[in-house]
Amino acid sequence: MGVITVILYALVVLAGLLLTGLILIQPSKGGGMGSAFGGVGESVLGGQAGSHLTKATVWLTAIFFVIALVLATLIGHGYRGKDELSAISAEVHKAGAAEAVADTAAKTAEPAAKK
Repeated sequence: MGVITVILYALVVLAGLLLTGLILIQPSKGGGMGSAFGGVGESVLGGQAGSHLTKATVWLTAIFFVIALVLATLIGHGYRGKDELSAISAEVHKAGAAEAVADTAAKTAEPAAKK
């Protein structure tokens, strides 16, 4: 797995956890988790906390989806990191060298067989 995909996976997980936390601390019409703690969220976060939390949730949701789409695109198109590409390149060179040796051996064996 490439370094970029590992970083993107970590960012998606982090954004998902932050998004979950933001959603849980937002007060709902029925009170939600904010009222479960005796209204502590309102006194700590202030009167305008709802609108700021809503804006932060919207931004974090957009970031989450963009990262997820980039990750899906990279994986879907078979993106490979430098390590994987160099390993594949080495295998191709080994296979090419083996074919070249086999071709050379076949060419040298043909004149000997004709004698």
